[in-house]
Amino acid sequence: MRILFISPRQCWPARSGAKLREYHFARALAERGRLTYLHFADPGVEPLTRKDLPFCHDVVAIPKPAAYGPAKLVQGVFGHWPLPILNYTSQEMSAAVERMTRTGPYDLIHLDSIHMVRYGEAIGRHIGNKARLVYNWHNIESEAMRRFSATVASPAKRLYARLTASKLASLEQHILQTSFGHVVCSAREREELARIAPSARIAVIENGVDVAGLAAGADALTESHKIIFVGLMDYYPNVEAATSFAQRIWPVLRQQFPKLNLWIVGANPVPAVTQLGNLEGVTVTGTVPEVRPYYRDALAAIVPLRTGGGTRLKILEAMAAGVPVISTPLGAEGLTVTAGENILMADPDDAETWLNHLEYLMESASARKALSAAALDLVRTSYDWEILGRKLSDTYEDWLRGEV
Repeated sequence: MRILFISPRQCWPARSGAKLREYHFARALAERGRLTYLHFADPGVEPLTRKDLPFCHDVVAIPKPAAYGPAKLVQGVFGHWPLPILNYTSQEMSAAVERMTRTGPYDLIHLDSIHMVRYGEAIGRHIGNKARLVYNWHNIESEAMRRFSATVASPAKRLYARLTASKLASLEQHILQTSFGHVVCSAREREELARIAPSARIAVIENGVDVAGLAAGADALTESHKIIFVGLMDYYPNVEAATSFAQRIWPVLRQQFPKLNLWIVGANPVPAVTQLGNLEGVTVTGTVPEVRPYYRDALAAIVPLRTGGGTRLKILEAMAAGVPVISTPLGAEGLTVTAGENILMADPDDAETWLNHLEYLMESASARKALSAAALDLVRTSYDWEILGRKLSDTYEDWLRGEV
């Protein structure tokens, strides 16, 4: 296969869920064919080259345009394109896409998320039916925006989110009806999109985890009184989860378990998250070089999400590391987990259930071991990146052969 992989981000270092999914997808596809990786370079860092991604045939970096400027905000409200698309609109990227698609035929063009839809539209205009465009959906963007509108306090932001969600939904319907194929993270998302466009070609390629890298030492039990929440702390769903949990649930837990400590582990904490470090028993780490030591010294990993979309790699990572997971139902959405068997579930505002789960883990080493073992078995058999990479490559090859 000859593949043009167009991305709104640079996937290495892979320090977020989106980057991890993208990196492993690109690596898997490059093992089966000739992959050109065209991407927006992150501001303030060196753009990627083939030294960073040696499996690629070529790596091309374009400076990422400035986002959220006043002009873009006005266009996002009153124009055709919603702000999440305008933030990734670049004449330089447009020129690079046109140059590459005109000079070399590609069997398939992989667009990593709806954020790159304008380039897909342009390719379709000048190549026509020969453009086999496949979109990788990290989540359903309109759904995530609607959920944001339900949790944000500001009336202006709520109105903006509803308007943007409507525009994103229209774009999603369009690409579902016109593109060659789509890859989603879960069966739930496939079902949602199939209701919109029943004839769309949609494959489920789950999010994954490097099981071998994280599972070393996973059998060791800890007597720690530390619970951890891992994630990028400038990403709104994580910020909302951290602040809500710390303000509503943490005081109850700390009162019942005075030795308990909450560690919030993740890069770029916004001020609202940084300030949580002033609470008794709460530590905010900021960027850390490696998350494995935090997992290995934890009683449990918590995922108290109340908004957002997609499936959460933080749950899979904790499971691979042998750490029991307590999550909200939305946090575990899309994963084939079973409450009480390989994960514990609690509603975001149900302090009593959070208390009961933590007491259960503290008092029973055998319960922790059984829960962690079942979770590790799940990720080994269903969520390992090696398995998922082969699944993705097989899917694309089958599509190109016309078998599916």
